[in-house]
Amino acid sequence: MIPRSPRTGLPLIPKSPPERSARCGDPPPAALLAGIAQFNAGDFWHCHETLETLWRGEPDPIRALYQGILLVGVGYYHRQRGNPRGALAKLRQGVVCLQPFRPVCMGVAVADLTDTAMAAIGALANGTPPAAGGDLTPPPKIRLVTTDGA
Repeated sequence: MIPRSPRTGLPLIPKSPPERSARCGDPPPAALLAGIAQFNAGDFWHCHETLETLWRGEPDPIRALYQGILLVGVGYYHRQRGNPRGALAKLRQGVVCLQPFRPVCMGVAVADLTDTAMAAIGALANGTPPAAGGDLTPPPKIRLVTTDGA
């Protein structure tokens, strides 16, 4: 039995490096679809809240997929609020979590998401502020694909 946090009641799952899950071929759970809809609407705060519950309660390695999407969303949230340092940190952490799930996992086009996040990381690392020529890398839309890649 996995111990639970006395504060939140969520499982206390030991940290481990991200690894691809055998569940990548499964359909996405409803909470993941809800979090993706929030992400795609630019509602990164609520995306975080939705995916945090899913991520924190998941013992399977698939939890890194949820955490990675959450972290990329938090990176864009920081960028929207004018915090490039926080944006860089969270985008980088999110990409690390998502790497094992490329190109697709649970119908999520992870390669597209990580490629776009890497472009944002490059722009932020080069110090290109949005005010100096517009927001060069708009937040991505997370694309869902079928098993045939469409």
